[in-house]
Amino acid sequence: MAITAEASVPSQNPSTAVAFLTQPLFLQLLSAAIVFGAWEYAGRIPISPAFPTFLETLQALGELVLDGSLFRAFGITLQPLILGLVFSVALGVALGVTMGLNRFAEWLGSPIFIIAQAAPMAALIPILTFAYGIGLASKVLTVCIMAMPVIVLNSLNAVRHTPMSLVEMGRSFQASRWQLIAKVILPAAAPVIFAGLRLGCASAFIGVILAELLITPTGIGDIITYNQSIAEYPKMYAAILSIIVFSVVFIGFVERLEVTLFRPEKRASS
Repeated sequence: MAITAEASVPSQNPSTAVAFLTQPLFLQLLSAAIVFGAWEYAGRIPISPAFPTFLETLQALGELVLDGSLFRAFGITLQPLILGLVFSVALGVALGVTMGLNRFAEWLGSPIFIIAQAAPMAALIPILTFAYGIGLASKVLTVCIMAMPVIVLNSLNAVRHTPMSLVEMGRSFQASRWQLIAKVILPAAAPVIFAGLRLGCASAFIGVILAELLITPTGIGDIITYNQSIAEYPKMYAAILSIIVFSVVFIGFVERLEVTLFRPEKRASS
């Protein structure tokens, strides 16, 4: 009696492929590949003589890295950026929480920051230059003007919209005013406050580049301005790409810090 053995061929599980294709990292890499591919195609057409391809921009970025000019520029750019961010985060969160806890402080302060968020801040840079000169102070103020309204208003809304069920629970356990703030309101408001910090960081990067382009060309702004003036467009775009990548990495770090500290459910699923 002949016994025939059928070779078992492992079947591809379609759910595994779907799960891989819907992974956030894969989708982010796919999005980046589409953008950079479109950039390369647009540069090869070309849509403008002043628009280099993505590969030319990467080559120029490598040249800026090898000669050290990019690192020196970042060293200059990061000074007003870090000072402005530290001041904006410390004062902005404090003001936002205070206004969220006190109606009088909200009525007094919130219109200022609403107007500051809606106003064209680039138009105020010449006024800052006239008042504080072209040094570090005016650049730090530009970063603060761009970042602080977003941080303040998000902190205000985060505290103001704390679930009343949590507040009532704290009161039922005889929590004092300060215990209620420290152990109930601030932990509940922390995710929205961190969302405001991410938006504030993004605005701070815009502010520091505006300051370096409009006040005095230094740092990354100097590389952009100089290479534009001599028609070295790949290096100009390389400087722009470098600050965009740096800002994305920095904001991603802030988001990761938020998940680590305040989002255990996301930390478990990641």
